[in-house]
Amino acid sequence: MRTVIQRVSKASVTVDGNIVSSIGHGLLVLLGIEDADGTDDIDWLAQKIANLRIFNDEAGVMNLSVMDTRGDVIVVSQFTLHALTKKGNRPSYIKASKPEVAIPMYEEFVDKMEAILGKKVGTGIFGADMKVELLNDGPVTIIIDTKNKE
Repeated sequence: MRTVIQRVSKASVTVDGNIVSSIGHGLLVLLGIEDADGTDDIDWLAQKIANLRIFNDEAGVMNLSVMDTRGDVIVVSQFTLHALTKKGNRPSYIKASKPEVAIPMYEEFVDKMEAILGKKVGTGIFGADMKVELLNDGPVTIIIDTKNKE
């Protein structure tokens, strides 16, 4: 699983002119899934994101997690995170899982995040043409790949 995590002051997902999710302070998580991903990746990544200390404490130091700050989370599926760009100028998405694999894993990841956070997590609509709007706070943007845990 590959993610781009952005600390946001606000974020929303719109489909066909309708806002399907919106949050204030929290995290926007763009999630890419590949066939090699499994339950271990979901568990590890959900825990890592929920506990990632990227919010400022009272001293202005990034020392608090989204759980500590009671922030909200939106998770948006994004197969383009697995783009291969080595050959030519048109990215290949061969590593990205097909919907029949990706949808259940995406839903399981969202469920896991909700269980950890103890609240509803916003989502997009899998496979839809989504418009994602955000105000990146910081800016703080973190990339995590479960196959390269650095």
